[in-house]
Amino acid sequence: MAFAVLGGIFSGMFLLRPQVVEISSGTLLKTPRVIEPFVLTSATGAPFTNADLAHHWTLVFAGFTFCPDVCPTTLAELKAVQAKLGDDAAKVRILFLSVDPGRDTPEKIASYLKFFSPDFLGATGDDAALETLGKNLGYVYAKVPGATPDSYTVDHSTALILINPQGQVAGYLTPPFKPDAMAADLRKLVAQSN
Repeated sequence: MAFAVLGGIFSGMFLLRPQVVEISSGTLLKTPRVIEPFVLTSATGAPFTNADLAHHWTLVFAGFTFCPDVCPTTLAELKAVQAKLGDDAAKVRILFLSVDPGRDTPEKIASYLKFFSPDFLGATGDDAALETLGKNLGYVYAKVPGATPDSYTVDHSTALILINPQGQVAGYLTPPFKPDAMAADLRKLVAQSN
């Protein structure tokens, strides 16, 4: 009798335990990380806060619109991921976070994102807000002077930050990005959270 009870307890623990999802395009954190409160400005000019990260999976890419290579390539790959998600695309948001507030106004970000997808979100903030958020999300960036004051570039992290529907950092997707694998991973995550 005692073995039957213990067997039932262990079976229940196993069956009620959340399924562990494994992804091939990056790393999931064992314990999602809370994002401290922040306020940015969206590409529409409205405030963008923690509340905007809730209720969806979100992929955050920190970059800048004057980026000559990595940013447009990554956004094109994210457009391909979005297309491959099919019906699940509405459950996954793409956020382009500009780390160049000196040149990337909300209007400039909105115009830039139209080249990739009308569904992509955009946001930026002042340097203090971006640096604080960067420490919290795990991205870094640095301004690199150019020949003239306006010709600078920005070195930045290339990993995508994965935010869960609870608005927490859930993991990171890392280059080289493979849209098929990324879409498959995101479909698994969406299915688990339904």
